Amino acid sequence: MNRDELQRIFREPPQILTNRLVLRKMLKTDYKDMYEYACRRDVTEYLLWDPHESEAYTYKYLQYIQSRYRTGEFYDWAVVLRGANKMIGTCGFTRFTLENNSAEIGYVLNPYYWGNGLAPEAVQAILRFGFMQLRMNRIEAKYMEGNNRSRRVMEKVGMQFEGIQRESMHVKDHYVSIGVCSILRREYLEKHR
Repeated sequence: MNRDELQRIFREPPQILTNRLVLRKMLKTDYKDMYEYACRRDVTEYLLWDPHESEAYTYKYLQYIQSRYRTGEFYDWAVVLRGANKMIGTCGFTRFTLENNSAEIGYVLNPYYWGNGLAPEAVQAILRFGFMQLRMNRIEAKYMEGNNRSRRVMEKVGMQFEGIQRESMHVKDHYVSIGVCSILRREYLEKHR
């Protein structure tokens, strides 16, 4: 995988179907669904961004994301409930290190849908895409210490805990420690044989 191939793929990210979800490109019309969770402090507590201040702000954000898709430099999908056409979160890649065939994933879900196995279902679809389509060797995910819910998602999809990077990020005016979990291609293939 090289940068040109990656950009070509993500200019029009392919739709991914799971049992209960559709992962598709984010649309400007998703702004109300996104704002429903993006405005909440309990959602953004362990994220790098602050709550969205208004639906107009969310709309502008999604408008900006369209320009990032056009250049093939945005790697996130909307997580949509099948049959309901309701966006309930996002899931995708936050970073690629192509020279090492590795990637980092991230995800966020509307709290109304927490505890139903939807986050692991979305993450599992992204892992499959990363290993089978993009041919990555390693995929990792990071979480802020204290975000045990996110770590459980990582472990449910077969990622292994690697450790804590102590106070390795300065977020929202304080230092936070970051946990890292990962899965390798060979582990993924063994698990899904």
